[in-house]
Amino acid sequence: MGKLSGKVALVTGASSGIGEAAAVSLAAAGASVAVCGRRKERLDSLVQRIAAAGGVGLAVPADVAIEADATRAVSDTIAKLGRLDILINSAGVNEAGGIESLPLEQWRRVLDINLMGTIYTCRAAFPQMKRQGGGDIVNISSTAGRRSGWRFASYSTSKFGLTGFTEALRQEGGQVGIRVSIVEPGATATEIANSISDLQAREAIQRHTHKEGAMEADDIAEAIMLVVQLPRRANVTRILVQPTIDVAPMP
Repeated sequence: MGKLSGKVALVTGASSGIGEAAAVSLAAAGASVAVCGRRKERLDSLVQRIAAAGGVGLAVPADVAIEADATRAVSDTIAKLGRLDILINSAGVNEAGGIESLPLEQWRRVLDINLMGTIYTCRAAFPQMKRQGGGDIVNISSTAGRRSGWRFASYSTSKFGLTGFTEALRQEGGQVGIRVSIVEPGATATEIANSISDLQAREAIQRHTHKEGAMEADDIAEAIMLVVQLPRRANVTRILVQPTIDVAPMP
């Protein structure tokens, strides 16, 4: 029996990268896992993979940037799996440009997915966790939430905002048994660069995330598992995870 047997988790951004790796790890530990993302075919494939390994998965297609979608993802998880113990907010995109060069519609897209999407799911999940007497919320950020750069200003803005939101939610949630944590990965081989419309910037981030010594999504999933499997009296509130042999910042 896994350590998370009987628990129900919802993972956003689960169609690839850190979200996908987290979903697989949670299921392996015994949790029933609802996987959320915009690419239904990938979610269905992930659910099949979880089932083949003996786990329970549920595909919940949704765009968390849309409040109604994010709220429905939470309500569908509760309706079909019975409860919600763990929420992993991993959905995220990146864009390149500064205050003059990046169109405002792109600023909004990054903020809507990376920050507001997390706020929407947390707002929907919080009352259920409170009724249950506790839960775990883990928000996936980045080293860009500690160190800003104008070339990726919207991304850093969203991640700095996520840090502030997470700390405020931790203070509120801790009073009712809800643990809230933020995980900040450095260079990790994921598809994050694919969302960048500027070709040169996309290639630069791809080189950064896939360079020698970069981490894998499974490495970050291990950090998430550490957070959610701690004794209830302990809350790891912030984890910075960086490649061992490489300390170069994001370009």
